[in-house]
Amino acid sequence: MSRLPSSVQRDLSPPQHTEVSERPCQPEETTPYPVTRILGELAADPNSVLKAYTANAAFRAATAEELTTPDNPFRRPVRPDDLAWLDYAPVLPAERQLLLSGLLGHRMLRNVYDAENALLPGRADAAAAADGKQFRSYENRLLGMLARPVLENHLFAHLDDDRTELAEPTVGAVQDVVREYCERRTAEPHRAFATAAGRKDARSAATFLLIQSGVFLPAVHHAIGRGALAETTLAHPGLQAALEEIRRGWVLAAPDYRSMFEDAGLTSSPAAYWQFSLGTSLARGNHLLGLALAGDRLPEFLGAVTHLLVDLAASAAPLRDALRDALDLGAAYFDKVAAIGPQEAAALVERFLGPLPERFGDNVVTSFHRGFADAARIAARWDDDLTEQLVWADRIEDYKTAAEGIQHKLVTENIEVDLDTFVETHEETSTTHVHDEHRLVMVESGQMHFWNNVTHRIALSEGDKLLIPTSRLHGSVVLSGTCVYHQPIIPEEMFREFVTD
Repeated sequence: MSRLPSSVQRDLSPPQHTEVSERPCQPEETTPYPVTRILGELAADPNSVLKAYTANAAFRAATAEELTTPDNPFRRPVRPDDLAWLDYAPVLPAERQLLLSGLLGHRMLRNVYDAENALLPGRADAAAAADGKQFRSYENRLLGMLARPVLENHLFAHLDDDRTELAEPTVGAVQDVVREYCERRTAEPHRAFATAAGRKDARSAATFLLIQSGVFLPAVHHAIGRGALAETTLAHPGLQAALEEIRRGWVLAAPDYRSMFEDAGLTSSPAAYWQFSLGTSLARGNHLLGLALAGDRLPEFLGAVTHLLVDLAASAAPLRDALRDALDLGAAYFDKVAAIGPQEAAALVERFLGPLPERFGDNVVTSFHRGFADAARIAARWDDDLTEQLVWADRIEDYKTAAEGIQHKLVTENIEVDLDTFVETHEETSTTHVHDEHRLVMVESGQMHFWNNVTHRIALSEGDKLLIPTSRLHGSVVLSGTCVYHQPIIPEEMFREFVTD
């Protein structure tokens, strides 16, 4: 994964003319346009690059008919207007990863990665052809190359902070870490699986859970396939075969994977549920895709792959059970995920590292551990985010009640808070997004549909109120000729007064 080096800002001055002697047989010396200047200009204003990138028509705001896009894998709304006030120059801290710049950043980054791959819709479609032309254009890919280091730095550089390094850089020490993680993850599966199964509307929760799995599973296996292309035969003769075996297993499982979605009334078409992809689900795929593209970070990539295999093996049974019980489907795909116990997990470390530490030193082991540990942190954040989203979506009536209580408190106690007011017209659509603070939605007039899942829409009309917590994914569309609604920003203390876990 590339990072934006500070050195690119060294020389922003135009190239100087070089004096040349008048010797007839001596070719004129020229000064090339320095790459440091190009990158320096990028570093000076990275947000301008992202604004140019998201001006692509394929990334325009969604319309009312584009809640899902099963026939158009290139139509990927990003909310480009929000880039007018978001700042992607700094590193996004761990505690702010679930905010809007994180969500939109991962949307953009996935688009950057996917534009370099051949991608076909299930059938010929005029809209897909038009958006595909823009998505795959040279201009889009070039802007994506410039946007990529900005986004990777913003979204992933925080992983360098607060990382617990190995006490000693040995293969045995890494094996102990991986073995312990396998034991713990097997004993304590991700909370989101049991949370989905325990919802009042378990079917909707399981549908959302399956959609999130579909956001990162194809991406991580594509990354592994790309990693298998690395030329490592002299340094590590068995590595390519080990990675190709994983990729081949994914290809052979494709019919079961596709049937699982079809049995749930969904499609496995790429980006079909783009608007319902959590930023953390995109992040799980983006992390591995970025490492697979970074030739200087192969040990980190191998550590992240090791985490993926251990995590998927530990998750297969509880995830399968949650889907089977709620959606009444076979989920045979998860039945075929290879079991990995603590000893098998430790063996994966040996298999992937092989002779690399002996040939290239302790840094290989340290980097491998970093890749594993970073992937574990990203997966844990995904679990927390998904769990909170499932709980909120299932308790909408509770959050309507809380909204009434908060509004009553604001009025009766004459409390002033920051407030945004929106006046929108028929079929004006809000591409799914998150807020960086708790917000109340209060409809003054008109009607709208509000959504947080593909399974249903929530009707709101004059006088209705809904509390939206920080970082909860949602969108809306106006149904009436005009809809006026307000969004007071709710302080954390007041939010906690009316919302209980």
